[in-house]
Amino acid sequence: MKIRTQFVCQECGYACPKWVGKCPGCARWSTLAEERVGPAEVSAAPRFDSAPVRFDSLTEESVQRRPTGLGEFDRVLGGGVVDGALTLLGGDPGVGKSTLMLDVAARLSLLHPVLYASGEESPQQIKLRGDRMGIESGDLHVYSEMRVERILEVADQLGARTVLVDSIQTTFSEKLEMPPGSIGQVREVASQFLVWTKTKLIPAFLIGHITKDGSLAGPKALEHIVDTVLYFEGPRQHPHRIVRTIKNRFGAANELGVFEMASDGLRPVENPSGLFLSHREELEAGSAVTCSVEGSRPFLIEIQALVSRTHFGTPRRLTKGVDTQRLALVAAVIEKRLGVNLWDQDIYLNVVGGLEIDEPAADLAVAASVLSSLLNRPLPPSTIVFGEVGLNGEVRPCLYPELRLKEAASLGFSGAILPAGTLAEDGLRIRRVGVASLGEAVTALFGEIDSGPQD
Repeated sequence: MKIRTQFVCQECGYACPKWVGKCPGCARWSTLAEERVGPAEVSAAPRFDSAPVRFDSLTEESVQRRPTGLGEFDRVLGGGVVDGALTLLGGDPGVGKSTLMLDVAARLSLLHPVLYASGEESPQQIKLRGDRMGIESGDLHVYSEMRVERILEVADQLGARTVLVDSIQTTFSEKLEMPPGSIGQVREVASQFLVWTKTKLIPAFLIGHITKDGSLAGPKALEHIVDTVLYFEGPRQHPHRIVRTIKNRFGAANELGVFEMASDGLRPVENPSGLFLSHREELEAGSAVTCSVEGSRPFLIEIQALVSRTHFGTPRRLTKGVDTQRLALVAAVIEKRLGVNLWDQDIYLNVVGGLEIDEPAADLAVAASVLSSLLNRPLPPSTIVFGEVGLNGEVRPCLYPELRLKEAASLGFSGAILPAGTLAEDGLRIRRVGVASLGEAVTALFGEIDSGPQD
């Protein structure tokens, strides 16, 4: 068969016979790259060597999990590593992906043989990092290789029970005449690992890079191929790092693991609420504490707002850690339903610690922090605020109120402003005030207020 060329979008995988500036598939500019299509690509599709099985003949077997010994990492995996699971870990450059996976590989090597294949670093570089981290390894093998066929062959020779690859963008298959990191290579490498893990029931971890827009580099289909997708994130200005579960076929999604970056590597944070709270006995004006739930884990977060008179025609709405459109919505509800003027006020909102929150339960805390800064009145001490704010000014119930209250009570909080209807007694010594509207919440927090800022 004659070898031909085509232009493939490096973002969505759309293929064109000729180069175009704008991808017809994802509407991105300058993302098409030339790739050679040879006869080997026709037979590149992997196959499972298995026979059909009647559904009623299958027996229920519990999923066997192997804890890594790293509690926060086991949490996001759903309790541990599952045999035959293919996991993809993505993150920004330098966030600590290789450090985390080397720690996981060393812990698993104390139980069984582990192969750590790296196409980005030499074995000597990996050894230097391991010595700096002070890891204790058992049957851990480091292999500097980029060919996926050779990696799988060596894994079989060693009898490895876990394989880690750093990274999938540097690994390539000899079946395709394409450069590493291209759409075809990334898809082929992931497919070969998928077949290998499912047929041999051996877990594998793939490390992936993040593009400028925050998504995993490579085709979107890559996330559909793997069993678990983890995002490793965290601002470089803060020592904490977060592993977030985006997809998990063997456990709950949206789980969260918190780590702290230290000179000797990553350390699990058992109590993340203390990490994201200011160490002050009383809050100042403009601060509110809410409880966010990620997966099955609650933790307290401090939201800070700064409201000041604008010096431009249009007031500014700047946020960090909260969606800017969500702040604009809450500010519009405050103006419409409470009669408080914000049209001439700049609003700056920040989540302490650099954490990103997107659940609606933080709406009431956002409104409370904005009004606290506008009125220059601090919220009642040791009080948390949570609830979703509707467009009509109503406060809607949110999920897991008992879990949020239990976390607040364990950290010494004595009061809570929460949606009405969630006041059932559960043995917690925390005073609760149920509110049905934003107006009732403001009265409970500040008493009667006047429209406009207070000097």
